[in-house]
Amino acid sequence: MVRVLGVTEYTLAWEAMKAFTDGRDDSTTDEIWLLQHPPVFTQGQAGKAEHVLFPGDIPVVQVDRGGQVTYHGPGQLIAYIMVDIKRRNMGARALVSLIEQAIIDTLSLYGVEAAARKDAPGVYVGEAKIASLGLRIRKGRSFHGLSLNIDMDLEPFSRINPCGYQGMEIVQLKGLNQQTLEQYYSPSDACPLLIDDVAEKLQSKLTEAFGYQAVNVTHELPEF
Repeated sequence: MVRVLGVTEYTLAWEAMKAFTDGRDDSTTDEIWLLQHPPVFTQGQAGKAEHVLFPGDIPVVQVDRGGQVTYHGPGQLIAYIMVDIKRRNMGARALVSLIEQAIIDTLSLYGVEAAARKDAPGVYVGEAKIASLGLRIRKGRSFHGLSLNIDMDLEPFSRINPCGYQGMEIVQLKGLNQQTLEQYYSPSDACPLLIDDVAEKLQSKLTEAFGYQAVNVTHELPEF
């Protein structure tokens, strides 16, 4: 099941994914949720307060995923990965590697060469970070997931030490390969086709990597 949810409040999505994970059983179908969030900083379980420098008017939410502080905002693609890794005989490290490779393969379709790093989860273009990962495994089932910077205001990243790294450079897909990407923008640069196209391609790469044969798509959160 894939849920394409548009712009959704962070806490609403968080409560829904926790409820879904707590309520699933051995026969529950895995799900991937694709969405964006209004501006919010999320502080993971390993997060330290000193890495939140000056959040200003953007809320900071303490959450139950791994990792440290990051920023979510419009123009950033979020994919929440609700997978029964115990049922798949998959370890957490293998799950992280699968997600990272799906992001790398997606970016390559836009002519962008990206890579993962052994010392820090996520996906990088050179030394700059373009995608972050933060997962939680509960009773062998994953939730939370990834964020991929597409076409967004990067300024809020300067208000934190992203993922706990002071001065880390953050990049986004827009601007990395303008010749390839210009087809997704109108002359006024106001056409939001790029993030929708990336979402479709990332969905394809993730479902292919997990080996899903048939995928149902909906535009609603599950009831909880």
